[in-house]
Amino acid sequence: MNVNQQPHMASPYGQPQSGYQGYQQTGYGNQHVPGGYPTPYAPYNGPASTYQPGPPQGYSPYASFSSKALATNLVSDLSSPSPLDLGMRGPPTSGPPPVSGTQAYSQFGQDDTQNGPPPMAAPQQRPSVSQQYTHGTMQLSGPQSSFNQPFGAPPTSMQQMTNQMSGMQIGSTVPSPAGPGYAPPTVSQASASAAYTPSAPSSFALSSAVHSQPLPPDSVAQTAPQPFYGAPPTPPQPFPGAAPPFSAAGPAQPPAPPLGSQQSFSQAHPPSQPQFTSAPPPVSTASYGGPPPTTQASHPRAPPPTSQPSTFSGGPPPTSSPSQYPQPMPQQPPVSQPNPFHSGPPQPTTAAGFPPQGGPPLRVPHPGVQGHPMTSQGPPTSQTNHVAPPQPGMLPGPPPVNMAGPPAQPSMQGYPPQQNGAFGQVRGPQPGYVGQYPGQQSYVAQPPAQAPAPAPKRLDPDSIPSPIQVIEDDKLNKGNEPFVTGVRGQVPPLVTTKFQVKDQGNASPRFIRCTAYNMPCTSDMAKQSQVPLAAVIKPLATLPLDENGPYIVDHGESGPIRCNRCKAYMCPYMQFIEGGRRFQCGFCSCVTEVPPHYFQHLDHTGKRVDCYDRPELSMGSYEFLATVDYCKNNKIPQPPAFIFLIDVSYNAVKNGMVAIVCQELKTLLDYLPRENPNVASNIRVGFVTYNKVLHFYNVKASLAQPQMMVVSDVADMFVPLLDGFLVNVAESRVVIESLLDQIPDMFADTRETETVFGPVIQAGLEALKAADCAGKLFVFHSSLPIAEAPGKLKNREDKKLVGTDKEKSLFQAQVSFYSNLAKECVAQGCCVDLFLFPNQYVDVATLGVVPTSTGGSIYKYTYFQGQADQERFLNDLRKDVQKQMGFDAVMRVRTSTGIRPTDFFGSFYMSNTTDVELAGLDCDKTVTVEFKHDDKLSEETGALMQCAVLYTSCSGQRRLRVHNMAVNCCTQLADLYRNCETDTIINYFAKYAYRGVLNNPTKNVRDSLINQCAQILACYRKNCASPSSAGQLILPECMKLLPVYLNCVLKSDILHPGADISLDDRAYLRQLVSAMDVAESHVFFYPRLLPVHKLNVEGNALPVAVRDSEERLSKGGVYLLETGLNLFLWVGANAQQELLQNIFGAPAFSQIDPNMTSLPILDNPYSKRLREIIESFRAQRSRYMKLMVVKQEDKLELIFKHFLVEDKNNSGGASYVDFLCHMHKEIRQLLS
Repeated sequence: MNVNQQPHMASPYGQPQSGYQGYQQTGYGNQHVPGGYPTPYAPYNGPASTYQPGPPQGYSPYASFSSKALATNLVSDLSSPSPLDLGMRGPPTSGPPPVSGTQAYSQFGQDDTQNGPPPMAAPQQRPSVSQQYTHGTMQLSGPQSSFNQPFGAPPTSMQQMTNQMSGMQIGSTVPSPAGPGYAPPTVSQASASAAYTPSAPSSFALSSAVHSQPLPPDSVAQTAPQPFYGAPPTPPQPFPGAAPPFSAAGPAQPPAPPLGSQQSFSQAHPPSQPQFTSAPPPVSTASYGGPPPTTQASHPRAPPPTSQPSTFSGGPPPTSSPSQYPQPMPQQPPVSQPNPFHSGPPQPTTAAGFPPQGGPPLRVPHPGVQGHPMTSQGPPTSQTNHVAPPQPGMLPGPPPVNMAGPPAQPSMQGYPPQQNGAFGQVRGPQPGYVGQYPGQQSYVAQPPAQAPAPAPKRLDPDSIPSPIQVIEDDKLNKGNEPFVTGVRGQVPPLVTTKFQVKDQGNASPRFIRCTAYNMPCTSDMAKQSQVPLAAVIKPLATLPLDENGPYIVDHGESGPIRCNRCKAYMCPYMQFIEGGRRFQCGFCSCVTEVPPHYFQHLDHTGKRVDCYDRPELSMGSYEFLATVDYCKNNKIPQPPAFIFLIDVSYNAVKNGMVAIVCQELKTLLDYLPRENPNVASNIRVGFVTYNKVLHFYNVKASLAQPQMMVVSDVADMFVPLLDGFLVNVAESRVVIESLLDQIPDMFADTRETETVFGPVIQAGLEALKAADCAGKLFVFHSSLPIAEAPGKLKNREDKKLVGTDKEKSLFQAQVSFYSNLAKECVAQGCCVDLFLFPNQYVDVATLGVVPTSTGGSIYKYTYFQGQADQERFLNDLRKDVQKQMGFDAVMRVRTSTGIRPTDFFGSFYMSNTTDVELAGLDCDKTVTVEFKHDDKLSEETGALMQCAVLYTSCSGQRRLRVHNMAVNCCTQLADLYRNCETDTIINYFAKYAYRGVLNNPTKNVRDSLINQCAQILACYRKNCASPSSAGQLILPECMKLLPVYLNCVLKSDILHPGADISLDDRAYLRQLVSAMDVAESHVFFYPRLLPVHKLNVEGNALPVAVRDSEERLSKGGVYLLETGLNLFLWVGANAQQELLQNIFGAPAFSQIDPNMTSLPILDNPYSKRLREIIESFRAQRSRYMKLMVVKQEDKLELIFKHFLVEDKNNSGGASYVDFLCHMHKEIRQLLS
């Protein structure tokens, strides 16, 4: 993709972009400015984060990637002629570039928070964006060599980077002479340096150094968000404390200058040249604003950190990113001389480039505790006597082979952190300005004092791929016309886009989404790319009102037409031959006779004349009515039954659960699922209560009062009555209501605290067996089943196992009883839904075995309180009882020759390798299928898959639902990478990883995910991207969000738990994700954050979401965060009074009740619209999302911040920026 065609990255929609699409752009610092000041730039804009994580205590894999530097360039490229360099500038061309107008404040959309003074000086010029960089620039022969002399080759090897980074220290010793984030190169680099020639220009330095220091606003020359991964920033302001500009972005480099321009270039003050100050060097501390860091023994988890590292007051800016342990630093030479070789050994690093573990980690202050910005240090004085600054954008590195001279050191910089407008805390200086190069010795004045320490640089978040931008672009491009499924292998709109589907031969993406719509033809290609080939199938998905559900086809007693050999069902991929008398199977190529009753003539194109009258010949999805042959024991099934089993132990009665369930069931039984809304449901119901013993109820219509029968022999469970246990609701309504009124009173004074669980499911199973029908058990349970009975459990909660090799045992069932019971349930078609109300550990990993093996669901209401949680529980229960579902289901996926399904993920049971057995299958459940090659595929025929689900409908009818999907096949990797869907890949990766924790330590699971993702991107870089310097990170256009989403999976509570998440919650989430569809996994891993203060009450459109980072929150705003399980309404401390009055009916921030779980119904358009949005969000999800109001600086804010997934998290999960650096390092290691 050419620079000028780059898709917008994180630009505010509808606003002019700097340096893009004909908008003028401020000058860039390649030109000399009198007085030697860096040129003016628009101030950094956008609130800084209050959430300042320091390095986590103890080891957290890839968490902080401390002390590693990367020369990196982010480029979203798909066979583009010239990948885009971030922050790289070639020398200016001889002709002066066009001068553009100054840039206004950054239009960040952050509630218009503006920081910094207005631009003062005239803008500088910079080379025009459209000039392409040619990679051979520096290899020119002849006099060009003079150009190479002063500049070292960029360090391109990872090792070299790591070595340069390795001098970063923390401690109160003298600052290191090393430049920002780099230690002086050591001898170990010599061999590496020999391999580099100055011809490979390095790209923008993506420093993954822990970014622990807050950045001063001025150091991030923040312009209006860049239109692509890197337009240059506006140049800096000459005001005290201004840091030199840094851009994480930039257009492709202009060609090398003709000779004449060389001289002027060496005089130019490059953007990367830091300013110097003669102030004394600051003491190197980890941060400012709190007590000095106390060292402590290594511990697996750091206390909740804060977003850039914690701060200590009174100290000057930190010299470098905190490393894991303090260490003395070498003495610093005066600025005016080139730095001598580094004489001390570099900080040791492990093979992976992490600092070794075991040194005392830093203690990080509690989140939210902010120190005051430093004011004691005076502004630095800018030195104007630099004569030969380096070429902008070049990283310091060892001299190339053809040059003499000592290796360069980055230059120093010192300036006090600037106050940042939004949250008012310090943002540390930006990392990684490059400094002197070999031979650059021409400083004039010798300052008496040492130069202050360098500050680390941070990659500009606006220069890296933005999920919001991708989502908005997709809505714009694909949300306006219907998605027609007739074309093979077209990628559907994203799950976040609202669109209409027209079925013309392939299943709707609401039923099937694939990771790749263009599969590699050979297994070698698939192995090389490492892109998983999988489909996420949601067979009974609910469709929007404007789309028709699958048509029902009845072929009479003969049943559906199938291929003789592979048993595939008739579908649009069958080819009719011999005038329509036979058909050739699209899956196995076998020829089958057409039954006489199904015969039809063909038209001149070879299609049957009745093709469009028959859904199975023209549609991707349809249903067949199944015959007796498809029924169990060749018997037409009975209508299914629902059995409600209610825990009546002390806890369940005391927290109000029993009364709430009984009250709700009285009305809910009128809403049992039915095919025809005008006909009563024919599902029968039964009731059981239990604690240590079980109570069955006879609610036969002829009884005046319900009868209770107690079974105390729980070791050998049986159902004490047959007639009167399962009844029709309409006939027995009076008796049922009487029972539901009596149950809460009967057990109101119970003192029984112990419960059983295994026998409860056995009881329901036996009742279904006796009635010879399939069905569903609704179990309402409160505590660990410790009473003497089959399936008795002990409390095995042991937080000490977290992070060890034994952690996997916590996800496994502690007894085999439940897996055997699950097998029996599946055989009978008994699906179990479990509603848990625990106050302590209940071992969800074990209790959840039966629900997850039978296609059921688990709902968990920890510390349930009648008042606060009733709404959420009742909404979940209503939805669960009413939703459409199939019983006693079997699913099989068939594929065309060349690939086959090899692995399945979801809530089901498999007794063989091909059939997915589901006692129940509802409209929210998905089954994920992975495919592997067993032969070659051909580009002409593509690859076909057919998913057939045989199930009993809620009316008792046996049916076959068929979904067909055809995808393309390719021999070029570029075609594969052009037709992937990242959301589906992430859904697959999450399920793969979450199953992996059952048998592997979480660290190994994380590492294998990172490795596979790196291999996917490295393969693209190697085989599909146009050649460019190794310093660039090039991402495929449709996978540019893979790193940010993968990081969300890696940081999730299952793979990287914080200390505050319980083992039960982890087991619960693990089981929940295993059956999630792509839309739910998307919002689960990357929550939706809406700025509701920008709500337009007139229109229906939602405000554009913002990225999940604290930097994006404005103090004056109100934001709605949706995770799929929770809703948070975050209220900024400076939100307008009118806004608060409209939403909460409260005149001031202090008067908002943080305990409210629903918004007051106020008579104003704003309140009405916001409540509508919340309801529409809830309607889209399978679980009811409870609303929590979070006031800024409130205790709940910690929970809210956990979902700001682009930031570092409490448990040591990396920020998006850090993880991108880490991914880039991994990719470079694979490529080298």
